[in-house]
Amino acid sequence: MDISVVIPLLNEEDNLALLHERLTAVFATLDYTYEIIYVDDGSTDNSLKILQGLLQTDPDHVKIVELQRNFGKTTAMVAAFQNASGEVVITMDADLQDDPNEIPGMLEAINAGNDLVVAWRKERMDKAKKKLSSRIFNKTVSRLAGIPLHDFNCGFKAYRHTVIKSIRLYSDLHRFTPVLAAWNGFRVTERPVVHHPRHAGVSKYGTGRVLRGFMDLIMVLFITRFLRQPLRLFGWLGVTVFSFGALLNGYFALLWLSRFLGLAAVEPIGTRPLFSVGILSLILGIQLISIGLLGEMIRYFTYRPSDEYVIRKVWIK
Repeated sequence: MDISVVIPLLNEEDNLALLHERLTAVFATLDYTYEIIYVDDGSTDNSLKILQGLLQTDPDHVKIVELQRNFGKTTAMVAAFQNASGEVVITMDADLQDDPNEIPGMLEAINAGNDLVVAWRKERMDKAKKKLSSRIFNKTVSRLAGIPLHDFNCGFKAYRHTVIKSIRLYSDLHRFTPVLAAWNGFRVTERPVVHHPRHAGVSKYGTGRVLRGFMDLIMVLFITRFLRQPLRLFGWLGVTVFSFGALLNGYFALLWLSRFLGLAAVEPIGTRPLFSVGILSLILGIQLISIGLLGEMIRYFTYRPSDEYVIRKVWIK
């Protein structure tokens, strides 16, 4: 199989037939074998019935993955990836905002040597509030992750199969696949695409996902930078906090000694707030260093060489 198109969906009954028609028309112009994997993420409308109808009329190209309940977009994508056989996997939403006519351009970018192509909705057809929150999120991710992309949140992406095999997705990490792929050494690029207003139905994502996204960003940064050496994060933090506490308590020790020897009229140090801060800093510093050491011990005993690298290709005669 050359191409697998992955479409996670939730209550999109009014969009599915037209979406499949447009996808079929696009692939009719391309010389690729393909499959379309629809993942029903716990729909409560007639989405599943419509998908079953598409399977009957186009059994050579349609595959349905029905989840037991609504697990979320990341889980739906993982379920589809496990059932995808294409050398290239294209993900897109079912709301018809992603234009199937952009697929040939995405494939051209893959054939040019890239491993992951991210669609950039340069002229995004969404409400101003949604566009603003997304712009802030994308700029923050781009700067902190060091990856010059404009639209991490876009669900329209094209992956080589080796990319989806090398990254682990859970929680809401689907929007961070470019970060995870780039960290594994894959070539990641973006391509401007046409974006349409939603054809029918309502968006399933509110502004609350922005906060969850930033929390997931912290997790991704930790995974990509410190997962293999947890002591480098917790150790340095611990040493810094411990050193601050040691300096404070060293200062108060000199004051106490001056008072004890009668060298200066110094008030008792036990009631001073900074003295308590110094003691707490020493304790916190030791705890952070201990967490780092525990992380290193866990990593040592769970170490698997195959998790440390991704092979692009093995060359033999």
